[in-house]
Amino acid sequence: MPRSVQITKEKILTAALDVLIREGYSAVSIKSIAKELKCSTQPIAWQFGNMDNMREALTREAVTYANQKMMPTSTNCIEAFWQIGYAYINLAFDTPNLFRFVYMGESRNYCRGGFNSILTDRGNAVLIDKLYQYLNISREQADILFQRMIVYTHGIVSLVVAGVLNCTREQVYSIVKDFGLDLLSLTGANLDVQAIISSITEVISQ
Repeated sequence: MPRSVQITKEKILTAALDVLIREGYSAVSIKSIAKELKCSTQPIAWQFGNMDNMREALTREAVTYANQKMMPTSTNCIEAFWQIGYAYINLAFDTPNLFRFVYMGESRNYCRGGFNSILTDRGNAVLIDKLYQYLNISREQADILFQRMIVYTHGIVSLVVAGVLNCTREQVYSIVKDFGLDLLSLTGANLDVQAIISSITEVISQ
């Protein structure tokens, strides 16, 4: 009978992601993955063939990991909206190497596209639909609100990850919260601002 495969693709990708998160994308190589797994380079070369195939698979693994980290748990669309934003900030502070790889262009295999891709992403589109109905605003207003929040949040955390801004996680939370509340006020929706602030505070403390 043939020997069972001890070093599977899943184990290799987990090890590669660990190296990426801990040391950065430039440290990811067949040799560094083999060292992480405490094995020779042969199983990795056999499973993926070459480093290009490995990079493509690692990109998918990294994006899946990041998406799981940002999955909202609340069924309330306002709370879910803030949960995604704060999870995005947490991802940058907790795993800056992963953030650079997925969201700052280190992975050329992963590209979202233009501004409209933010709105057409399936998960985002579902949340936007809930937002405009909940806030009783137009779909266009909800699109603008969501798009601007993502671009603004990404801009701040990218500056932090790049070392341009030196600030704490709590400071970024506060800046993003204030910007989001300003955007909500501009929609003209009849909102209970105190209830929203309480909701945001609860999300942060989770």
